[in-house]
Amino acid sequence: MSEAGSSPAVALRAAGLVKRFGDVVAVDGLDLEVRAGECFGLLGPNGAGKTTTIEILEGLLAPDAGEVQILGRRWRDGAARLRERLGIQLQETRLEEKLTVLETLRLFRSFYRSGREVDEVVRLVELEGKRDSRVGKLSGGQRQRLAVACALVGRPDVLFLDEPTTGLDPQSRRQLWSLLEAFRAGGGTILLTTHYMEEAEALCDRVAIVDRGRVIALGSPSELVASLGAAHVIEFALADPARTPSDEALRGVAGVTEVRRENGAVLLGSDEPHVTVPALMAMLAREPGALARLATHSATLEDVFVALTGRHLRDG
Repeated sequence: MSEAGSSPAVALRAAGLVKRFGDVVAVDGLDLEVRAGECFGLLGPNGAGKTTTIEILEGLLAPDAGEVQILGRRWRDGAARLRERLGIQLQETRLEEKLTVLETLRLFRSFYRSGREVDEVVRLVELEGKRDSRVGKLSGGQRQRLAVACALVGRPDVLFLDEPTTGLDPQSRRQLWSLLEAFRAGGGTILLTTHYMEEAEALCDRVAIVDRGRVIALGSPSELVASLGAAHVIEFALADPARTPSDEALRGVAGVTEVRRENGAVLLGSDEPHVTVPALMAMLAREPGALARLATHSATLEDVFVALTGRHLRDG
C-alpha cells in the first residue's frame, strides 16, 4: 500500500504529548509508537484522553507540547501530502443525509488524487444493496460501515478509527471487525480507540491502556492479561459482607494468587479454579454467612484495567 521504499518500521510515533483545555489536562506526557502493519488499540474509559490523543495524531488538534511523526513525516512538513495517506473515521461522523451511498463515496473519493474505485469500496463494506439509498435511511450499522468506507476510499496506509463500533449490535460489530481484519491483512496499519475490551482482544496486536491522559500499560492483550499472574478470576459475595473472610485468610486458599475487593464482592485470582473453588466453598462452609454470589471467568483486559486503576473500562 505504501510508496516504494517509504514504508517505515514505525508508522506512528508520539513523544511527550500534552494537551490542556483550560485547567483540564486531557493528555499528560503521553508516549506512543505504532508499528507499520499492526492493529494498535488505545484502551480506556470515557474521559481517559483517547479521543484527544487520536485527534492530535490525525493533525486535527495541535498539542501544547510534544512531537508527532506519521509515516516518517511531521505535520508541519507537508500536511497535504500526508493526509492523502491517511483514512480517518471520527467518533461521530456526520454525513449529508440526503446524499445516497454512492454520491457520498464519490464526494470523498474526489478529495484524493488516487484511490479505490467507488464500486470496489461499496462491495468491500457490503453495501451493494444500499448503493442508491439515502444516508438518512441507513441503519446505525450501515452508517458506520459507510463512515469506514469514506476512510478507505483514498486507499490509505494508516487508518484511524475512534470508537468505531459504539452503539452497534453484535452482528454489525462483527461485520466491521471482518472489514478491519481485511484491511490489516492487505498491509494497512490501524490505530483505534475503544472501551470495549472484547474488541481490543479480537483485533489488536498490541494495546496501550490509557488513564488520565497517560499510558499506564502496554503490550499484547495476552501479555497484559498474563501480567495479572492468574488466568482466571473467581468472584464471590456474602449476604452479609461484614462476615467475609480477611484477605490474609483468602490468600491461604489453595490456588489463590491475588485477592481484590470491589463493591462488596471479593475477586480471587487463580490459575487452578478447579482447585480454588472447592477450597473456597469449604472455607465458606465453616463461616456463618450465606453465599449471595459466586462466578468465575477467564481473566480479561477489563481485569487488568481494574487491577491498575480500581475502576472499570466503561466508567466515565
